[in-house]
Amino acid sequence: MSKLVTVRILNKLGAGSGVIVDRQGQTYTVLTCDHVANPSPDDRFTVLTPDGQIHSAYRKRLPSLEGVDLALVQFESRMSYRVAVLGNSQHLSVGDLVYASGFPNYQYQGSNSAEETLNWGLRAYRLTAGTIAMLLSNQSLPRGYQLGYTNEIEAGMSGGPVLDREGRLIGINGRGKHPIQGIDAFTLADGTTPSPELFKRMEALSWAVPISRYVQRASQLPPATRVRK
Repeated sequence: MSKLVTVRILNKLGAGSGVIVDRQGQTYTVLTCDHVANPSPDDRFTVLTPDGQIHSAYRKRLPSLEGVDLALVQFESRMSYRVAVLGNSQHLSVGDLVYASGFPNYQYQGSNSAEETLNWGLRAYRLTAGTIAMLLSNQSLPRGYQLGYTNEIEAGMSGGPVLDREGRLIGINGRGKHPIQGIDAFTLADGTTPSPELFKRMEALSWAVPISRYVQRASQLPPATRVRK
């Protein structure tokens, strides 16, 4: 399922990932991270879809998403692409199996060399398995990050989907393990800093924005992709 809904988003300044969350006629909507979409100076992108096709795309700005690391990108196509089914991230528990996918910007060859994947097409796709290890239910890291999970996330996989064992979308990749900012990267949205013990646990995890953050802010969701409660 993940490979059928995960796309690569490219612009002049870099690349990231995204997940198809809606189709209206020939218009497809991709959910990704704001930090993936933001570098584009003209809000224009190209999107690599699961069939290997390249599409011109543009950002759809949604004021209600301000403050969270989420963004929408749209493209037009007559092709039929799978649309992700939204899960309920509020029903997750520590230990739940999750899958995370995206397109890493580099393929590492041992510890000293890396090959850029921007021209690899679909070969760059990666799927990782892991478990939910921490849930910030009543608080949040800046920009909406609340799901900590054990999957390995590389640069370029930001914006890609986190799926539950049933293949439902429950989060958006956005932060990898061991950020260079150290403990400052884990200052909570209310300004508090985690204890050294909690910081060690948090930095060893990848982090996602739960899909509930999108659902709460999207004014209209098509019936086919509404959260199942």
